[in-house]
Order: sequence, then C-alpha cells, then structure tokens
Amino acid sequence: MNWSKYRNCYGICLGLVTTSLLLQARDLKFEEHLISNDYTYAYAVAAADLDGDGDLDLTSSDCGTKGSRVHNAFYWYENDGSGKFRRHSIASEDWQGRYERHRLADINQDGRIDLVGIDNFYGDVFWFENPGNPAQTKSWKRHSITSGGLMGAYDVDVADLDGDGRPDVAASSWRLGNKFTWYRNPGPWQHEEWPTHVVDEGRFETRMIRAGDFNGDGLIDLVGSARVAGMVLWYENSGNPAAGPWRRHTISLRHLPMHGTPVDLDRDGDLDLIMAGGLLGRDAPDRHYLVWYENAGEPGRGHRWRMHNIQEGFWSGFEGVPHDLDRDGDLDVVATGFGQKGQIAWFENSGDPTAPWKKHPLKEHWILGATVIVADMDGDEWPDVVAVNERGLELRWWHNRGP
Repeated sequence: MNWSKYRNCYGICLGLVTTSLLLQARDLKFEEHLISNDYTYAYAVAAADLDGDGDLDLTSSDCGTKGSRVHNAFYWYENDGSGKFRRHSIASEDWQGRYERHRLADINQDGRIDLVGIDNFYGDVFWFENPGNPAQTKSWKRHSITSGGLMGAYDVDVADLDGDGRPDVAASSWRLGNKFTWYRNPGPWQHEEWPTHVVDEGRFETRMIRAGDFNGDGLIDLVGSARVAGMVLWYENSGNPAAGPWRRHTISLRHLPMHGTPVDLDRDGDLDLIMAGGLLGRDAPDRHYLVWYENAGEPGRGHRWRMHNIQEGFWSGFEGVPHDLDRDGDLDVVATGFGQKGQIAWFENSGDPTAPWKKHPLKEHWILGATVIVADMDGDEWPDVVAVNERGLELRWWHNRGP
C-alpha cells in the first residue's frame, strides 16, 4: 500500500481544515463609502437591477423641508458595476408629501423591476412603472393603488396572496391608521384603484409588514408589528384571502417592536423571524433589543414561538436583516439602531443561532440609523451593506472585502 499517498492526502486535508478555521476566525474588513448626503429626509433604500445591465442599482426616498427647499422624491442610483453610483429621478414632487419605505418588484409582469411605495402624509399607496430605459427618462409613470385610503401609510410588501399569478401588495398604516391591509392586483394593469381588503385593525402604530408562508401550507401569510401596542403578529391566509378573515396569531408581546425579516435562521425548514425593537424607548437595556423568534413548527396550533437574543441592549433597534456575510454557510444579521445613539453593526452567527452572537460595529454614533439592506454591489461575490440614516441625511454602503 502506498502510504505516502495517504500521508500527502492527510497533509492537504489538514491544511484545508486549518485554512478554513483561520478564515472563520478572522474578522471581515469593510470599507465605508458615502453615496449621497444630498437629502432633506432619508428613510429607505432598496436594491435591484433596474436598467437590465447585470448589476444591482439602488433606490432611495427623500422627503421633507430644508430652508426653502421642499423634497418629496424617489431616486434611483445607477451602479457602474464597481459600486460607483449616479443619481437619477424616479419622481420628484414640489409638495409636502412623505415618500418613505418601498419595495421593488415587477408589478405589470413585463420583465422590468418597478417600485411600489407609499406617501405617509396623504395616505397613498402606488407603483411607479419602470420605463425600460430609466437612465434616459426623467420620471416614471405613477399608478394609484389607493389614493388617500390608508392614512399614515407606512410600509409595504409584495407577494401573490390570492394565488392568481399576479403580485399583490400588503401595507401597514402607522399611528394614523393602525391597521394592516392588502390590495388585490386586478390586472391587466387597470387604471382604477385596486380592491382593498383589511387584514386587521385597531393595533396601535402598525409598522412592519412582510409576507411569507409561516405554517408551511403553501399559502402566503403576513407578519406585522405594532410598536406602541407591543405586538408582533402573524396572519394566516385561509386560501381565499379576499373573503377573509385572516386568523391572527401572536408571536410576541414584547414592547416597541419595529422591523425585521422572516427567514429560516436555524435551517429546520420553517420560517423564523428576526426583529429589532426599542425605538424611542426608555434607557433600560431590556427595552432595546435585537432578537429572533424560533418557529417551533405548525404555528397556530398551540406551538409558541421561542425568543432568542442576538443582542439585548441594542440601542433603539430599528431593523434587522439576514445574510451570510462571512460565507461560512450560516446566516448572520445586520441591524440598525435609531436615536441619538444610532449605529449599524453586523452580528456573527457561530453556526448555532441559539448560542451567543458576536457583534461587529460598522459605524457607531450614526444618528437615527434606519433602513438597511444587504446586497453584492460590486460583483465580487461578497455581500455588502447599504443603509440610510434619517436625520444624518446620508446614504452609505460598506464594501465587504472579505477576511
């Protein structure tokens, strides 16, 4: 037997294992880049290939007053492929509206990514149609989903809720509306407003709304937070959501929940939920947090969701999103903190999400950190981080250089 062959194999394998351990043990390196600080109010950001050139572009909202300047705008930032951006307008209005959180999806199914958004001031939900040549178009055509019908409109998500093959829209309505609604896409891109269906109401200060199949029955459910009510709830899709009702289930009654993301964090085949909370809460550390709620399987049948801390005392937690930042095979979490102690950080998953997480700050003292996303902005296959801060009036990205 040729033992030298096996000794060589052993040496190579040992070297690979050692290299893997070293890579996992080294911190990732991030380079911070300012994309724009020309805002009057920066609140939201999203990413998609808007111009069809193969790289990810960005969208962001701007609303507010700065001196004599009144802004109510959606921008898109054209990516040159290396993470350098040129700003274009999707919509720019000279009145006091509040374009804020939004989602990117192909609403009219023409193969181009559109923008679904809200006007918090007027209570509008709408979508802007991608013209196909967005770099040569000064503004995108606006289509109404509801005009003034959702006072305090705040957050949106897009999913086919009724199973007819067309993307529908779900929305929350902040403290002026205190409810969750969904809008059935009538197709084929009618000019009238979309049929409106109430999912739940009377939940004080509804914030997050996200879609996902939480009970594994093949139907898309909804999950939402109500900050002042201190509730995180999921709503079961009956299969005929236009007829209703949506059966309500409680995930958590913890105070001041804000934004999070449904994801199978523990890789057991069902959707868990990452949540940040504590916006405008008192100084007590337990009122500021980043957590995840474990779906125990068959939720809605008496199975409670188990809470696991990612970090207790994460000041004024605003939003948490998952991604495998270090490419070690498990999902890490990036989160923003609001308030005067605002921040952005990523939290390293050890491989067991129920074990302690390691915090890696990206930027501290970043006042009023708000929406955050993770996407590969320069095509190097390392996921980067993009975020805005509301009153710092900045859009920044953090280039993930690897370990």
